[in-house]
Amino acid sequence: MDAKAYNAALADLRKDRDAIKQVKAALAKLEVARDKKIRALAAHDKANAERIAPAAGLSLADIVQIAPSLAPENLVADTQTPQPAHTPSSTPVAGQSTALPDSHATPAVAAQQPGPPETTAAAPTVSAPVAHPAPAGVEPAAAAAPVTAAAPSRELPSIPEGAKGDRWFTHTPNLASTHPNFTQQARSTVFLDTTTGTLVHRDQTLSLNLPDTSAATILQAVFHAVPEGTERIFIIAGDPWHHQADQHPFLKDAVAAWLNAPIPGWRTDTGRGKDKMAGHFVHPRNPVGRYQSDNGQHHVEIRSVGEWFDPEGAAPTVVRDAFVLLWKTLRAHWNDAVLMGSPSQTGRDLWTRTIPTRGQHADGYPVLSEELRGLLHATAGQGRTELITPPAVPDQLPALVEYDRTFAYAKHTWKSPVGTPRRITAATFASLSEKDQIKALYGCGHWQVRVTVPDTWNHVGILPAPAPGDRAWHYPAQPGTTFTTWAGGPEIHTALANPIQPWRIEILDGLLFDDGKPLDDWAKKLKEAWATLAAQSDLHGDPAQRQAARLASRAVRSLLLYGIGSFAQRPRMVTGTTPRTMERDVPADAEIIGFTDEQITWQRPTGFTRDPNAHPEWAAAIWSGARAALLSQRHREDNIHAGALHAPPGSVVAFRTDAVYLTTPQPWPYRGQPGDYLRKGHLAGPVTAPTTEEELLTLRDAGRIALKEA
Repeated sequence: MDAKAYNAALADLRKDRDAIKQVKAALAKLEVARDKKIRALAAHDKANAERIAPAAGLSLADIVQIAPSLAPENLVADTQTPQPAHTPSSTPVAGQSTALPDSHATPAVAAQQPGPPETTAAAPTVSAPVAHPAPAGVEPAAAAAPVTAAAPSRELPSIPEGAKGDRWFTHTPNLASTHPNFTQQARSTVFLDTTTGTLVHRDQTLSLNLPDTSAATILQAVFHAVPEGTERIFIIAGDPWHHQADQHPFLKDAVAAWLNAPIPGWRTDTGRGKDKMAGHFVHPRNPVGRYQSDNGQHHVEIRSVGEWFDPEGAAPTVVRDAFVLLWKTLRAHWNDAVLMGSPSQTGRDLWTRTIPTRGQHADGYPVLSEELRGLLHATAGQGRTELITPPAVPDQLPALVEYDRTFAYAKHTWKSPVGTPRRITAATFASLSEKDQIKALYGCGHWQVRVTVPDTWNHVGILPAPAPGDRAWHYPAQPGTTFTTWAGGPEIHTALANPIQPWRIEILDGLLFDDGKPLDDWAKKLKEAWATLAAQSDLHGDPAQRQAARLASRAVRSLLLYGIGSFAQRPRMVTGTTPRTMERDVPADAEIIGFTDEQITWQRPTGFTRDPNAHPEWAAAIWSGARAALLSQRHREDNIHAGALHAPPGSVVAFRTDAVYLTTPQPWPYRGQPGDYLRKGHLAGPVTAPTTEEELLTLRDAGRIALKEA
């Protein structure tokens, strides 16, 4: 093969690659549609996997994984029946532990023949008598065959045994969160409605002629109208990045194509300054386009205002006023406050300005080792999202009532983990006194536990367990189910001290931090700003200013919500483009996600960066507290408990991050404080129980409208 034939073969290979990419995208879209139809069929009262499997061209196992409710009854019964206890070996093995059967096991189980003996260490079993709200003590666990859940799940990582694992318990050298020694620079910002062409710049309102909504047209029109230059363009309506969504199999592909379309005189920004990120951010609904002019004189971002709040159809002038109100209100608490491009950037920047410059933490807050950050990333989920379908709830609901926790995460920032954590192994925990065990579990910790649902449990699940899929979680509630997971102290406390009956918890390993208040000052200032703006949204005489204040108060919520999320510091995914003529320059570990005749779009993971403000331990603790409060929290002023576990069994329909959906109204007090349950929707019955997220959201919207009308 000569050079000419070689180049021709390469060209043919590229065509094959492009065709395969298109076919794979089309196939993926068809599979998503197929799975949706299977889940819809599963809602039929006579649906069975044996008939659906051949129609879908899948195996029974595939059908059950897509729609777990179609699992054969004998399979469900087998996987949920507690297994007989095994006789423990006399030789303990370090680091292993199995469950001790309850002393009140049924005679049918106790009479079964024991299996072969297993080796075990004396891992503790945390237990609590029903009459007491706190753990009553710890006893060594004898060997038993673990009970497994019906659905397959991914395996969560563990800390290595011995010295290798102990080396994880340190901080990254020369990396800590410290008070900044610079002031952020404000960016010249405009607000654009791409449906009407209305542009607001400071106190000016202009009308642009937009023949289309490409990034090139927007940049040309904005810089023609505002010749002195713009550094940030907030899109408040129109979603121009979705303009050609019907030409792409996935929304993200349409967004990537919009961001990466060639723009004469502009190229992708390579970054500048301390607060300027390089490259585009591909997000299906709130993307960020970062561009710089070819002569290097202009740098501009195109962003969605949806990152901050839902504009609710507000005029561009009202959105501008909302940002002005937000900035002025924050200035009352931070004299150097600057609104950056996103609430996560702004929220975390404001937090750094609350780091003390003298006293205990004057040297800053050190960043954990990369190993511990990776462990927290893999084992600490965020909000609880769960839909409970028939027969766990009635086919016809008497009502659907939505309760949403107001400014929920602000309720859980008063205490956070600080310092280098201690490793608490099973043996170490067993050696502690009962008082120290209780103190450890109620402190700032992250625990690897083996959990057993009580035999008579009849309510929703409490602790998250890994489910199939990346970062997916479910909440086992079937009596007798045993699973191994990681959970924070607040959830462990709820499992042990819930109002129904304590769960069986075995400590296998854990991270125990000192208690601190690194976020308290920051959160208090944001809560005060939120309260100020919320009051203005109720009392201002001008309807437009009331709407602006309401939007600004929602922006404060986003500052805290996304600021906390930014502490988690997920491994980064970088998106880039390469001209087709320079194809060999595409990184070897990159995935090609799009292509045109001119360029290739790719993405690749970059792992953890040396981010001085990476504190996943804080995000994990707050998320754990919020999930626990969704189940049970006490209102001290009224001496009333609220949460899903205080509603009747069988009345919980769904959880969505800060909200719980019930079939009956509850007498939970609402004072407008962070964490209070607000009745946000009420749809009178009978209501057909939702079986998909889309159905739930449709009913949610109808319930909110019905409550407003009532």
